[in-house]
Amino acid sequence: MEPIDHVYTVFITKKLTETVHFYERYFGFTKLFESTFFVLLQTTGEQKFSIAFMDEEHPTAPPTPKAFNGSGSFLTLEVSNAQTLYEDLKKRGLPVAYELKEETWGQTRFAVLDPNNIWIDVVQQIQPAEGFWEKYLK
Repeated sequence: MEPIDHVYTVFITKKLTETVHFYERYFGFTKLFESTFFVLLQTTGEQKFSIAFMDEEHPTAPPTPKAFNGSGSFLTLEVSNAQTLYEDLKKRGLPVAYELKEETWGQTRFAVLDPNNIWIDVVQQIQPAEGFWEKYLK
């Protein structure tokens, strides 16, 4: 079997430019590839992760879904310090959809919405409450 070299999700959008600026401005993504209808973004950390956005009116016209409507999916960004990023984003005026909270299952997290209403769950892994996972693990 041929190995997979890279995996990324492509979201169809009606707001390509606005979306790219959002991820660059608030989360430090950089452009790995850019055309007038498709942009591949990548994180700048030691371990690289990618996400892509394609204009709904792209000229290649494969049988793709319409623009993402914000339902049925969310994006998780794991960070080393959720509180620091939360405070920075609030200071820069980004509206928060879910306030910073320590969750009993072992995360400090908050959430924001991108220009396409994609729920971005920003998480930091912490110690879960004692016994929390015992009833859920198989």
